[in-house]
Amino acid sequence: MSRIWEPENRFKIWLDIELLAVEARAEMGQIPRDVVKALRTKAKFNIERIDLLEKDLKHDVIAFLTSVSEFVGPEARHLHYGMTSSDVLDTSLAVQLMQATDLLLKGIDRILSILKFRAYEFKHTLEIGRSHGIHGEPITFGLKLALWYEEMKRNRERLIHAREQIAVGKISGAMGTFAHLDPSIEAFVCERLKLKPAPISTQIIQRDRHGYYFSVLAIIGATLDKIAVEIRHLQRTEVGEVEEFFSPGQKGSSAMPHKRNPVLSENISGLSRLLRGYAMTALENIPLWHERDISHSSAERVIAPDATVALDFMLNRMCGLLEKLVVYPQNMKKNLDRTRGLVFSQRVLLALTEKGCSREEAYRLVQKHAMKVFAGGGMGISRVN
Repeated sequence: MSRIWEPENRFKIWLDIELLAVEARAEMGQIPRDVVKALRTKAKFNIERIDLLEKDLKHDVIAFLTSVSEFVGPEARHLHYGMTSSDVLDTSLAVQLMQATDLLLKGIDRILSILKFRAYEFKHTLEIGRSHGIHGEPITFGLKLALWYEEMKRNRERLIHAREQIAVGKISGAMGTFAHLDPSIEAFVCERLKLKPAPISTQIIQRDRHGYYFSVLAIIGATLDKIAVEIRHLQRTEVGEVEEFFSPGQKGSSAMPHKRNPVLSENISGLSRLLRGYAMTALENIPLWHERDISHSSAERVIAPDATVALDFMLNRMCGLLEKLVVYPQNMKKNLDRTRGLVFSQRVLLALTEKGCSREEAYRLVQKHAMKVFAGGGMGISRVN
C-alpha cells in the first residue's frame, strides 16, 4: 500500500498521462506519430532532480515536466499541450485511489472469509445477549460473528461503489472548458487508464467524489472499531468470554506481570478515529472558491496516503485478531447462568398470556418476582401459580 503513494509510482502515472495525451493527439493527426515513438523511447524522470527543481520553481508539475524535458529534448514541447496541472494531478490521484482500493478489497475479502468460518464454528455456542450492557436473552456467539460478516459485506459493496465514484479523470485544461483540447483526448487517456471522463469539470474534478470515498473508508473503520470494542468488552476480567491471542514471550504490562490486554483491538479503535477525521477533512474540501482553489490539495496529500495505509493496516490486523481469537464457551455458559433463569422472563411472560392472563398483568407478575431475584442476589424466578 505504501508503494502506491511513493514518488516513483506517482511520477510514473504522471508520465503515463502525459504520454497518452500525446498519443491521442497523434491518433487525431495533430502531430506526427514519430513524436509518440520518440517520447516513449526517451521520456524519463529523476526524482532527486525534480525535488531540486521544485525548491526554486515552487511547482511540482513544472518541476516534473522540466526533468522529463531534460531527457527528451526538443520533442518535450508536445508534452502537456493545452493541459493544466490538475489534469495530471486529479487523474493521477484517481488511479492511485483505484490501486489502493483494490488492496483494501482484498483485505475485506480476507475478513469475510474468516468471519464466515468462525460463525459456523460457533453456530451453536450459547452466549448471553446484552442490551445497555445488561443481560437480555440468549444468543449464540456464531450469530454475533454472522452479524459482523453481513456488515462487512455491506462495506464491501460501499467500497466498490466508492471506487466507481472516484475512478474519474479529466484532461479538459484550465477551467475545464476544452478550450485548447479536443474532448476525445480526455476520452482516450481515461479509457487507457480504466477511468471514466468527468462529465463536467472545472479546473479540477469535483471533491464530492472524494468526500464520499473517504466517508466510506471511515464507515469501514467504524465497523472495525465496533468489532474491536465488542472484543474489548468480552475480554474484561469480569466477563472473560473471548480473548486476544497472547503469544509466547509477549508482555502485557511493565509493572504487572499478570496482565494480558486487548491491545490489538484498542489499536484498531484508535486508528478508526483518524479515519473519521480524514473523512471530515474530505468533506471540508468540497466547497472551493469559484472554479478552483488549492486548499484541498495540501490536505489530500496527507489524507489519501494516510487513510488508505491506515485502513489497510487495520484490515490486516483485524484478520489476525479474528483468526486467532480465543473463545471460552465455558465462561459464556457461566455468564448465561449468572442470573439463574431471569433471562427467560419473556418466555414466562408469553406463557402467562397464552393461559389467558392479560399482558399487563403478566408483565407485572414476572417483573415483581424478577425484582425479588435481584434483591436476593440471584435466587432464581419464583414459581407463579
